[in-house]
Amino acid sequence: MIHIKGGAFLMGTDTNEGFEEDLEGPATEVFVADFYISPYPVTNQEFLAFFLDTGYVTDAERYGSSHVFHLLIQEAERKNYPAVSGAEWWLEVTDANWRMPEGKQSSIADRMDHPVVHVSKNDAEAYCKWAGNRLPTEAEWEYAARGGLSQARFPWGNELRAEGKFHANVWQGEFPHFNTQEDGFLGTAPVKSFDPNGYGLYQTSGNVWEWCLNPGRIPLSTFQKKTPQDFLAENKTNREELFALRGGSFLCHCSYCQRYRVAGRNSNTRSSSTSNMGFRCVKDI
Repeated sequence: MIHIKGGAFLMGTDTNEGFEEDLEGPATEVFVADFYISPYPVTNQEFLAFFLDTGYVTDAERYGSSHVFHLLIQEAERKNYPAVSGAEWWLEVTDANWRMPEGKQSSIADRMDHPVVHVSKNDAEAYCKWAGNRLPTEAEWEYAARGGLSQARFPWGNELRAEGKFHANVWQGEFPHFNTQEDGFLGTAPVKSFDPNGYGLYQTSGNVWEWCLNPGRIPLSTFQKKTPQDFLAENKTNREELFALRGGSFLCHCSYCQRYRVAGRNSNTRSSSTSNMGFRCVKDI
């Protein structure tokens, strides 16, 4: 894990690029203490080690299905799965889970260095407990994701394609029906596919959403008052609320969702899982 020296930073943004309900601003000075963080999201290889040691059953496996982006399913098979109303690019696929990301006919055998997906916040917390770690707060996540840059849009600067090259696995083309795959990927990418940020962290923009410790859509000023330990204590009784996700995913595109920016925020229920949600761990010093 990478040691991140703590300090004060400007969290969030004063721009209006995001969704109003995400509460990305106003930019707020927040202090974080020193911590360790994984250089990349937890991989299939790492989650497999956890499973082999514990026999853990994920929420998606218990429910018997999870949500998969439609283009990851063979066209002839898509009609077999119900679509999410209002977001028809999401299909509820029977037996989709971390070991079979697109259902029974799929496997992670050739994706061991990809981030694990179809993991809920419950699953991420179980892994972290096993590993002796925890999930990051949004403040810790954003501080590390910025890589030392202040108020830049992305971990590498302000341009999505700086110097004409791709720096993250995001959508190109017409969302959600056609992806040109100019960056090389339709779905997830290996966790070290792009250059790391200034702190040595890979893919804090794009690829997969990453679960965080705290509830979602809370004012940034909350992080001036509460420590990670405060959020840990609250999580023991908070079973229903939306929880924060950060970083965007391979589905983010400027025409629909610009949450691949460092300040971008998202949230979901603690038992939810999809083919573009994963996590990384932090450890207290």
